[in-house]
Amino acid sequence: MRSKAHFKSHPLHPILVAFPIAFFIGAFVFDVLSLIRENASFWQTGNYLAIAGIGGALLAAIRGAIDYFYILPPKSSAKKRGTQHALINLANVFLFAFGVYYRHTENASSFIVLAIEGFGIILLSIAGWMGGTLVHRNQIGVDHRYANAGKWKEAYFKAGDGPIEVASIEELKINALKLLHIGDKRIALGRTEKGYVAFNDRCTHRGGPLADGALICGTVQCPWHGSQFEVETGVVKAGPAKENIETYKVEERDGKVYLQLSPNTTAKD
Repeated sequence: MRSKAHFKSHPLHPILVAFPIAFFIGAFVFDVLSLIRENASFWQTGNYLAIAGIGGALLAAIRGAIDYFYILPPKSSAKKRGTQHALINLANVFLFAFGVYYRHTENASSFIVLAIEGFGIILLSIAGWMGGTLVHRNQIGVDHRYANAGKWKEAYFKAGDGPIEVASIEELKINALKLLHIGDKRIALGRTEKGYVAFNDRCTHRGGPLADGALICGTVQCPWHGSQFEVETGVVKAGPAKENIETYKVEERDGKVYLQLSPNTTAKD
């Protein structure tokens, strides 16, 4: 899903993380060299690099937090992975911050500093692996497109009792999708050859975002693991998902598209 913190569709978080990674590893390398060469300037350089790494990590974390709260699908495997990724990175920053503090205390041991930084590098590697999985497997922050999908569309609405106006009739091309945030619900609005449809954004397999998937011939495919659902009825057409998705009643009138928030239970009968 397209990142909320981006520059011309390029997500900022993956760009910024390169700096703290380089600084933290550099701090560890220079501290090792200071021990081997008994060179105080190397030790001082390691200190500066550790401080720069902490600052860079916090800057990258701000951008990462924006994507965590706004685009990671709730109750999904990606949300759990994103939580672990964030906590491990924060633990790593804490370790390096403690290392910077400790190295300025009396009788500080360079071996203890190296042990702290070494463990931090291990955590950094684990968090980096998870971050790569979020991008390459879960496609978080990826602005991918397919034929006739058009630009990514997303809108926020307040929940109400009656029909909610969610789009104009000509807003979406056939086979295009739009993500609707209505209260605490995430609903995918799509346009098929037969007209507009609406269904739960959450794939019943691992919580993948269906609004970020491909809609072709009345079938939507989850971008994570390929599960397919019939958009009019919500019935599973191909696994690994085994449970159907909820659909919602959509009405087109006066050039507008209206959605009824209550699930369209009759569509599956």
